Amino acid sequence: MIVCTEAQIRAHIQQNFQIVKAMETGFSRHSAGEVTMPSIMRIDFPEQHGEIDIKSAYVHGLNQFAVKMSTGFFKNQRLGLPSGNGMMLVFSAETGIPLAVLLDNGYLTHLRTAAAGAVAANFLANETVEAVGLIGTGAQSRYQLEALQLVRQFPKLYVHGRKVDNVRKFITDIRGIYSGEVIVCESAEELVRNSGLVITTTPAESPLIQAEWLHPGLHITAIGADAEHKNELDPAIFSKADRIVCDSKSQCSRLGELHHAYEANILDAQTPVEEIGAIVSEAKPDRREKDSITVCDLTGTGVQDTMIAAYAYELLSKSNAGTVY
Repeated sequence: MIVCTEAQIRAHIQQNFQIVKAMETGFSRHSAGEVTMPSIMRIDFPEQHGEIDIKSAYVHGLNQFAVKMSTGFFKNQRLGLPSGNGMMLVFSAETGIPLAVLLDNGYLTHLRTAAAGAVAANFLANETVEAVGLIGTGAQSRYQLEALQLVRQFPKLYVHGRKVDNVRKFITDIRGIYSGEVIVCESAEELVRNSGLVITTTPAESPLIQAEWLHPGLHITAIGADAEHKNELDPAIFSKADRIVCDSKSQCSRLGELHHAYEANILDAQTPVEEIGAIVSEAKPDRREKDSITVCDLTGTGVQDTMIAAYAYELLSKSNAGTVY
């Protein structure tokens, strides 16, 4: 068994198109019924605005599977600490023997989440996007921006965040990965109305985007609502969307943006909702109409964790990284 620290993992693994393709494969296999994936186990820590999620999945035929423990403690910034932490345990899918402890502190989760956002953009957003909008200025927003540029190039980036200091820090940070024009928006409305593709990455508990701001050709990828109480999108948005997509219909109906729309009776069992894996399986970009409005609800799935962990394990093993026990 190998044990790898975050520094060792970062030294050998950075965002790339292989990770995006690994997420495509995981989504496709899941939609094809070739993945065994239990429900998420989550414990909330309301006093600290924190949570831990435990996710796992077995991709049939894959040599490894992973169990991922991921924490999000959103008051940590006050302590000068990252909000996201955690680790992944990799096991043999043939013997059950532990193969690796990946002490990534949430790094691999960031990569796989951002790669999933790139998959959604690649298959659902217009091929030509003049401006992208990011709502949220945390680490995941940066990773989303990095991964998005693997599938789309765009000259303008709109940014909106609640705290001015965090916005300034974010803009300074992304200068190393984005060379286009960066425009700070005072409101989320300004950002949405000026963007062709919008990504939300916050732990908000009330809608940040309202339905009346939507416009023809807009694509929204919502990342933040990975728990029942989280909510970034006005549920009425789904009544205006021409196409509704998610990572897992069963999961999103319980804890994603979709579940708020179901609770508000905006969606029902007859409303067409597609899984991104089914779209990927069609093997071609599938933006049907240039002026259509599309929304993708990504809650984060165990299959993504197994795919990124298996990718990391193979690469780290070949590189003789980590400490062997």
